[in-house]
Amino acid sequence: MAALRYAGLDDTDSEDELPPGWEERTTKDGWVYYANHTEEKTQWEHPKTGKRKRVAGDLPYGWEQETDENGQILFIDHINKRTTYLDPRLAFTVEDNPTKRTIRQKYDGNTTAMEILQGRDFSGRVVIVTGANSGIGFETAKSFALHGAHVILACRNISRANEAKCSILEEWRKAKVEAMPLDLASLRSVKHFAESFKSKNLSLHVLICNAASFALPWTITEDGLESTFQVNHLGHFYLVQLLQDVMRASSPARVVMVSSESHRFTDIKDSSGKLDFGLLSPPKKEYWAMLAYNRSKLCNILFSNELNSRLSPHGVTSNAVHPGNMMYSSLHRNWWVYTVLFTLARPFTKSMQQGAATTLYCATAPELEGLGGMYFNNCCRCLPSQEAQNEMTARALWELSARLIQERIGRQSD
Repeated sequence: MAALRYAGLDDTDSEDELPPGWEERTTKDGWVYYANHTEEKTQWEHPKTGKRKRVAGDLPYGWEQETDENGQILFIDHINKRTTYLDPRLAFTVEDNPTKRTIRQKYDGNTTAMEILQGRDFSGRVVIVTGANSGIGFETAKSFALHGAHVILACRNISRANEAKCSILEEWRKAKVEAMPLDLASLRSVKHFAESFKSKNLSLHVLICNAASFALPWTITEDGLESTFQVNHLGHFYLVQLLQDVMRASSPARVVMVSSESHRFTDIKDSSGKLDFGLLSPPKKEYWAMLAYNRSKLCNILFSNELNSRLSPHGVTSNAVHPGNMMYSSLHRNWWVYTVLFTLARPFTKSMQQGAATTLYCATAPELEGLGGMYFNNCCRCLPSQEAQNEMTARALWELSARLIQERIGRQSD
């Protein structure tokens, strides 16, 4: 059967695949060479393509290069506690062409967060991730922590946040990660979180606004606002306002707003074209959970765009992202219908590591340094809806959000 299956086909459909009996190795200074075990010889050129290559970038965080007793190079993975003679950077090589270097690594919907950070070291960088105890928030925080960053898990449920922290430390005992309570449904909690963070006298290089509620029944927060609107938008808006001075002092700094493609299926203006607060925080009889979620995700992009406009001159940029299609996460837990939909769609969804990739790309990509006000999906820039690009709506939302907070914070201080 095997003979029939491969009859008339090459050994591989990739020109970079090595013929049988060949092995790919690297020298101390990163040059790739090829060992032919059949003829017991080595050469610099790839046996099929004739190209010379070098590995790209530094070793991943947690890896170390050593030499064994025979003088052969080996690689130690301290995180997973294993040793290998295979250079982990071999998946990310560049051709030795003085006029043109082609990088094989490509980012798309299949890329994982760890692949985005391949070979990067974020030691000395401070990152806050909201909603980091599960789902893509956890994968985002873990990926940063395993690459040296000091990561703050900002979560409503502090016990689950501590469990997430322990899980990361089990993978890498030297990871710098801590959990702090943050309930975005409470402006008082947001203020307390910001004050506690500032008391640590840390910089803040990346703020990832990831936390979100989905399919919540109609509820009013302690601040008198509809929960989905406050958790998904207003809480993050207030958090950024309170931490913007730290980010400006830490510039260059980045904000990443986790939005959704569902922003395309709604509007937040009335028939006269003005921003309608009644659509953002509706009464119970006019509430529909999915529509509330869509509107909050539209707010995320509008806020990100206006934030970038205001803070980019001070070294703080902001971009919005869509993490993935119908990812199976704890967001689905609030209604059994969504549980069924997520379960049926699961074979066609991204993994959590893939879902976190676009967030990590916008938070770290060197080519995005100093650039913001954009929307990304599958690690690529794309245009959001026309409404999400409306500068007047973005300014009106900013002014409304600031007023809502000022009114409530003012009452609390009376």
